[in-house]
Amino acid sequence: MAGQNDLYTWCRDHRLHHKFSETDADPHNSNRGFFFTHVGWLLTKKHPDVILKGKTVDCSDLLRDPVIRFQRKYYVLMYSFFCFLLPTFLCHYFLDYSWIDSFIVGCFGRYIVSLHTTWFVNSAAHMFGDRLYNRKIAARENKFVSFAAWGSEGFHNYHHVFPWDYTISEMGWKFNPMKSIIDFMAKCGQAYDLRRPSPQLIEKTKESASKQGHFVDPYEKPHSFY
Repeated sequence: MAGQNDLYTWCRDHRLHHKFSETDADPHNSNRGFFFTHVGWLLTKKHPDVILKGKTVDCSDLLRDPVIRFQRKYYVLMYSFFCFLLPTFLCHYFLDYSWIDSFIVGCFGRYIVSLHTTWFVNSAAHMFGDRLYNRKIAARENKFVSFAAWGSEGFHNYHHVFPWDYTISEMGWKFNPMKSIIDFMAKCGQAYDLRRPSPQLIEKTKESASKQGHFVDPYEKPHSFY
C-alpha cells in the first residue's frame, strides 16, 4: 500500500544510507541539496558509489525470510492491488465517491501525501532540527517530521545513533504511534527481539554530544534547495 518498492530493496537502501550516510554512497545524500535528497535521487541515475558500495552490504538475512521473498516475487501485483485498486474501491464503497473521485482521492491523494511524508525523513530530518546525540552527523530531531510520520524516524539524530532501537526515540511519551503498533504486534507474536538502549547509555551519549559544541562539520556543505 505504501508503494515504496519491495521490502528487500527498501531495506538494502536503508542499510546503505546508514552505513555511508552523507557520502556519495548514500542513495539520498543530503549534501547534494534538499530537492535531491527529497525526491531527486529517485529521478536520476544512481551515483557509481551507491552501486559499488551497495554490493558490500550484507542482506542475506532478508533473502532467508520467506515473507520478504514472497513480497519481492509478487511485488508488482501486490503494489497494483493494495496501492491503487483497493483504496479506490474503499473510497467508492464506504464514502460513496464516484469512481473518478475515489481514484483521485483514495489513490493519488493518499499516495502523494504518504510519499512526501516519507521523503521528508530523508530531506528535512537531515537538515532542520536539533542534534542531541551526535552533532557530527547531519541527521536531526525534527518535530514536524515526527508528527507527520507518526513518530517514525522523525527523531532522526537518535535513530542514526541507535539504529537498533525499535522505538526510534528516547522518550516513550513523545508522539510515537508506530511504537505502539510494534508493541501490539509483539504481543501477537508478529514482532520479536525488540531492543532498546539503557537509560545510562543514552545519557552518556547525550553528555558526549554536548561536549562536541555547535559547529559545521568539514564535510557538511551549506544546504541548498535545488
